[in-house]
Amino acid sequence: MKSQFCAAILLSASLPVLAGTPCETVKSSIAAKLDAKHVAHYTLEAVATDQVGDRKVVGTCEGGTKKIIYTRK
Repeated sequence: MKSQFCAAILLSASLPVLAGTPCETVKSSIAAKLDAKHVAHYTLEAVATDQVGDRKVVGTCEGGTKKIIYTRK
């Protein structure tokens, strides 16, 4: 839980910078940060903004039209 909290803080600081970039680039950046914090058993998925629902958003890509969703396995 502590590592997820730290990852969320680091990721939220990088969101404005990554907003206009392709989703694969953003997902790679987020995955690298999570891996560096030794977070395991997760998936990152790019979905349309209107399909987010109550899932955990950890990034934005393609000019804000898509969100990166974090799911723990």
